[in-house]
Amino acid sequence: MFESAELGHKIGKAVYKREVPALREALLDAQIDLLQSKRFPVVILIAGVDCAGKGETVNLLNEWMDPRHILTHALRDLTDEELERPPMWRYWRDLPPQGKIGIFLGTWYSSPLLEHVYGRIKNAELDQRLDRILRFEKMLCDEGALILKFWLHLSSDQQKKRLKSLEKDPDTRWRVTDTDWKHFKLYDRFHRVSERMLRATSTAQAPWLIVEGSDPRYRYLTIGKAVLQSLRQRLDAPEAPAAPEPFPPVTTAIDGVRILQTLDLSRKLKKAPYDADLAKWQGKLNLLSRDPAFRKISVVAVFEGSDAAGKGGAIRRVTQALDARSYRVTPVASPSEEEREQPYLWRFWRHLPRRGRFAIFDRSWYGRVLVERVEGFCSHADWIRAYGEINDFEEQLVRHDTVVVKFWLAISKEEQLKRFQEREKIGFKRFKITDEDWRNRDKWDDYELAVCDMIDRTSTEIAPWTLVEANDKNYARVKILKTLCGQIETALGKDKR
Repeated sequence: MFESAELGHKIGKAVYKREVPALREALLDAQIDLLQSKRFPVVILIAGVDCAGKGETVNLLNEWMDPRHILTHALRDLTDEELERPPMWRYWRDLPPQGKIGIFLGTWYSSPLLEHVYGRIKNAELDQRLDRILRFEKMLCDEGALILKFWLHLSSDQQKKRLKSLEKDPDTRWRVTDTDWKHFKLYDRFHRVSERMLRATSTAQAPWLIVEGSDPRYRYLTIGKAVLQSLRQRLDAPEAPAAPEPFPPVTTAIDGVRILQTLDLSRKLKKAPYDADLAKWQGKLNLLSRDPAFRKISVVAVFEGSDAAGKGGAIRRVTQALDARSYRVTPVASPSEEEREQPYLWRFWRHLPRRGRFAIFDRSWYGRVLVERVEGFCSHADWIRAYGEINDFEEQLVRHDTVVVKFWLAISKEEQLKRFQEREKIGFKRFKITDEDWRNRDKWDDYELAVCDMIDRTSTEIAPWTLVEANDKNYARVKILKTLCGQIETALGKDKR
């Protein structure tokens, strides 16, 4: 795979000086068109052999284009903040919005490559991590991103020569580290693993371009022209027509019964036992959150449910048991302008908690397969693929020792009407009822089908849904606290006590 990158490609000074002005002008024009249209974001990965010119290439791209609209990220060792969150968090928070270019020097490929070379992970784990990267890149492409991946290559002799040359010059000696020489001694192993990685992850949507790094002029022109060609091709192409809507999946059981219809909504808890149970489980939750072992995990609690199902009241009973410094409640409404310019899950990744903390979502990423599906705010293809993207997202959380607890609060249509009417009569509750709530009632059956689809497709072994019978608020609140405590106990290994 690297053979064509070891042919000694060179560009003369005269040719370089002749071609650069026109290339720079064209790149700036394309960048301005991208910025004005805001049609898509551009993600550029600069990876490759040590001392192959990655840093110089990034600097030149910033010089040739307007750096005010380029977000450059040189990612190295993980910070304490990053270590306490799933590995992809550091990349999600740095994704460029639509109309901007993001350059990553230090990419999501760096960790699996280094860990495999140094024997910390085996072939199977490498393949699994590359597969997760492929799903991540596919999601970005499905969201409209243009991904350009460049691998800068040097032969072993070229790398050795480059290291010695940099080390010899007092002005560049600082750029050569002990790690560079250590990697050079493992050149053959890096070569084998890199080739395997590149073959596995060069896709039609996001292919790798391998560029010989020994001659700077050749490297700069090759990458500059590739960026220009990709930008112009996407910008000049007409907007793709909407894909035909696929046939909806068959989700209703053959007997016509939906899972929500099987719940016993008559369950109740009287005030005296409710008060006792509430104190018991709030105390239990408080003790669990202060357990020394809790500092090694985090909790993401998702509250979904019908309008007026009691999500806010249930969340308050949870937070009453916690230290205010240990949790954050994120109410999810319509996306802001900033959020609309990013991939759908971006606004949820940014709110993930550090270890030892809770993130509580009052509505969540499931809006895509609920309100956006029912109200037609996204295409059929978007919400269909969202099931897989959500499962991938939650799997990453669980793999990083995050306890994902998901509650659906279910009430009957009659109980909802009763609560709506009560809210209209009580002054301090009027803000809770809107015209939109009344409109949603007209689509009760559509929402019920969407919820049943959601539960069927996203209730996994590692992140199951808990269906809460919420016609009686006392019963619902205790069930939620008890479930939350149970899942945290299991994560801490205390469930058998």
